[in-house]
Amino acid sequence: MSTLQDIDPQSGDPASCDAVDMVIVPRAHDIGDGFFVRRALPAAGRRMVGPFIFLDQMGPALLPPGKGIDVRPHPHIGLATVTYLYEGEIMHRDSLGSALPIRPGALNWMTAGSGIAHSERSGADWRAHGGTLSGLQLWVALPQAFEETAPTFDHYDAGQLPVVRDKGVEARIIAGSTLGARSPVKTFGDTIFVDFTLAAGASAPVDAASEERAIYVFSGAIEIGGEVFEAGRLVVLKPGASLKISATAPARFALIGGETADGPRYIWWNFVSARKERIEQAKADWAAGRFASVPGETEFIPLPG
Repeated sequence: MSTLQDIDPQSGDPASCDAVDMVIVPRAHDIGDGFFVRRALPAAGRRMVGPFIFLDQMGPALLPPGKGIDVRPHPHIGLATVTYLYEGEIMHRDSLGSALPIRPGALNWMTAGSGIAHSERSGADWRAHGGTLSGLQLWVALPQAFEETAPTFDHYDAGQLPVVRDKGVEARIIAGSTLGARSPVKTFGDTIFVDFTLAAGASAPVDAASEERAIYVFSGAIEIGGEVFEAGRLVVLKPGASLKISATAPARFALIGGETADGPRYIWWNFVSARKERIEQAKADWAAGRFASVPGETEFIPLPG
């Protein structure tokens, strides 16, 4: 999950569709017990889409009773982690004292800012019966003016996020606004994140309000401008054009994007910053134990060699 930095997506390939800039195919990596993650961002051909600098697909994986995920405490700076599940449950704990499960349709938005540590594990109850786990984890690179903001944690239950339904289309607006609805999630700039579910043959409009946009196809297949894109593709859209996305089979996909980042970002392990020296400081701080600890945790992930 968020600590795996050895999964390199393939470079973006150009697409023939006039509305599509490139298509990125993530590479899958088994992190144990048949649990796969697929990393779409950052990629060699595309480092960011709007403020999003990282996108992992988690699963889907069927975890048997007694098995689960155990991502030990690890640090972040300069970013916000955005965790959204399609199936299953993950128990979040962080150095602010936050401790609660995230479930399908809800949102965990953890702003690391100047520094935070957290763990992601399967809770005891969920682990006892097992089940399918799948979802997305994304990182938002904070604007330079907010890279050192105080860390915060915000959780939004599924019922707090607006859902638009019409003619075979269901859209949960996780961040930003579209289709006449606006999410209550607080962001640091123009940010769009929408969970779309389409019946076969249904179509959904995507406006051109955001500077940068991409579609991550989680399941099924979609058509844009006569070109079909299957599951496991990050379809980066060209700016400035409204378009229609149709489902050639029942499909689920995420729309992400927002305003272009205010300058390049460096990313190393779990650290993001506009300044290389800040990442070096974070590396030294984690190695020396200067990050706040996560209550109830006795383990941690060491700094990579």
